[in-house]
Amino acid sequence: MCTAHVGILLSSIGWIDFDEKERERANALMQLFTEHEARDELGLGAIRDSIADHLFPGTSTVQTRLRYMLFVPWIFSRLPRHRSSIEVLDQMRSDQLKLRNALVTGMESNGVIGVNAGRELKRLPASVYWAGLENWGIRLFPGSIDSYAASLPSWPKESSRDHAEDDYDANRSRLALWHPQLPAAPKGLFENTSFALSDEEAEFIVDRLNASNPDSLLTFLARKGGNARAGYIWAHPHVSEFPARMRRLVEHASIFSEAMYGAALHYNLQLSQLRGKEDWVEDYKSGIAKWQQDLDLARLKHWSLEDFWDEIRHPAHRVLEPARRFVTDWTDLLKISGGLKRNKAKGLALVKERERRLKKGLSRFTNQAALSRWKGASGAYRLQFRWSQASRHLQDLARG
Repeated sequence: MCTAHVGILLSSIGWIDFDEKERERANALMQLFTEHEARDELGLGAIRDSIADHLFPGTSTVQTRLRYMLFVPWIFSRLPRHRSSIEVLDQMRSDQLKLRNALVTGMESNGVIGVNAGRELKRLPASVYWAGLENWGIRLFPGSIDSYAASLPSWPKESSRDHAEDDYDANRSRLALWHPQLPAAPKGLFENTSFALSDEEAEFIVDRLNASNPDSLLTFLARKGGNARAGYIWAHPHVSEFPARMRRLVEHASIFSEAMYGAALHYNLQLSQLRGKEDWVEDYKSGIAKWQQDLDLARLKHWSLEDFWDEIRHPAHRVLEPARRFVTDWTDLLKISGGLKRNKAKGLALVKERERRLKKGLSRFTNQAALSRWKGASGAYRLQFRWSQASRHLQDLARG
């Protein structure tokens, strides 16, 4: 099979040719640029995503509701095989817009992708859930959405059952586009539907998580059931019941989020000062004072960065040495300065230098146009590692 290539325009980089795998990775990267938690002003994204992928694999910050994990394969499973790839892609889009209308008709409003955009919708549900569907073992087809459309007319159908059971099952899995136990689509999918899962659908999701990510916290919570609410995963009411490794990882995530929130606040404070926005400056000073008050210095001083790096290591993410050094230097400074109550100038300089090295000519500290475009907040929040998306999925599952 010949390798497909595509030229992808990356801002400030130029045209680069990628093979199919690189294309999928680049598309995922470009999608991240528009996600709220992916705004990575201090170069911590690989660390954040490593933690998130350990805890809640298959999720992304643009996912909304769990049943899309079924809507997408239901739509794609019914696509005609006898049409051209262009016609198939048009049908994909048309059917996803019909789904949007059916959800609105079904009185759904929270989490409907494209609820306001209508036919102008740019990011379709399939693009949002495509990677997660593969991660959870629901999508068996190995390529991109475009390659799915191109491959569909020539994709071999399942062979007849005229050989041994094991051979038949292996051959069936190899040829299948979607997991063979995918529940049947409900009647009236494009007329009137909702995000409510049937018992069969909920069981299928849990089975897929068990098979694909048996050791993740998402799978543990899906198996456990219930509908516990918490603003952050470390505030979960049943955190003491988490598996030991997940408890350790959640503790690491909590300390990291708390410490780096201070760096984000000091970054935004400096930009506010450069812009001469006194009301912004006062807001960030108040935020920093509250952060310093809440910072658990005793916990931070006992935090082992060596253990942290070991726990978060993930094959899909590479944490570069400058990021490690910045985290080390920042946390060390917090420990010796009482949470930056002393040596504040050193902390401000550390954050400034980190951003300048990352953005180079586009740094807001040196590029007046970039500073002028700044709207007053960049990454000024605590990292929550996709817990809000995972929590929403778990709520949908519990109601199934």
